[in-house]
Amino acid sequence: MKTRRKAFLTAIAASAALVLGADAVSAQQSPPPLTKEQIAEIVASPDRSAADRTNDLRRKPEQMLVFIGIRPGINALDLSAAGGYTTELLARAIGPSGVVYGQSRPRDPSRAPTPPAAPEGNSNPTAASGTAPTTAPAPPAGAPRPSPVALEERDSALRSAGVKAAPITAVVRPFEDPVPPELADFDLVTLMFNYHDLGHLGVDRAAMNRAVFQALKRGGFYVIADHSGRPGTGISEAGTLHRVEEAFLRKEVEAAGFKLAAEGNFLRNANDPRDKNTPDPPQPKDEFVLKFVKP
Repeated sequence: MKTRRKAFLTAIAASAALVLGADAVSAQQSPPPLTKEQIAEIVASPDRSAADRTNDLRRKPEQMLVFIGIRPGINALDLSAAGGYTTELLARAIGPSGVVYGQSRPRDPSRAPTPPAAPEGNSNPTAASGTAPTTAPAPPAGAPRPSPVALEERDSALRSAGVKAAPITAVVRPFEDPVPPELADFDLVTLMFNYHDLGHLGVDRAAMNRAVFQALKRGGFYVIADHSGRPGTGISEAGTLHRVEEAFLRKEVEAAGFKLAAEGNFLRNANDPRDKNTPDPPQPKDEFVLKFVKP
């Protein structure tokens, strides 16, 4: 009996060692985050568009990518990708051994999109005099470019320029169910400056956050940046001031099972009274960046 029990315990120990050994090998093979120098080189790439460079003035992509802890070879999903400013940066940083998806919601061609009560103002009127924030080169008047078209153009431009970037794939799905089942196990999901819009669009944000939680690997990150609203306003000023209360957003995301991992303060402006769409006097909008982790 003792011999049999000893053999059984030995087998368990051997199995545990194999699992731990595999985890150790996996950890060793996982590349470290890009350095500040590597990220600075990516942002300074001469083939990046003039519109993206203008956007850099207010978006601070070097600090953002460092905060995210971006690593080569990961799988990432950019929610509400729009013109693909963030999507392309992720693709450049992740490199050809990874993949990047850019999500946009389906559009009914027979119906115009529901506009907010007020158009979004300039988030940083001091960054470039007279230049409103953009996420891509301006489309022709009266013919807004669908996000999948913009992402395809960016992917094609990267390939034509010989940039060693991750392929960019457009995903057209509702916010409440943004991830196709076959695309689970993401390392990173981003949502840049559009969480507030989900309020005036009537999106079921709880369903969206749960879907993101399910799509991420254990230890995966959900990074959200947005324009800061005043305490007690929640998401009520989404369509007017284009802001959302940070504590309100954090509570909604944590309700899906996420834990707050880090707060980024590189877009903060304590002098912004947060009571207008475009700050008055002209100054950068107070903005927060939160990194959540799936435990």
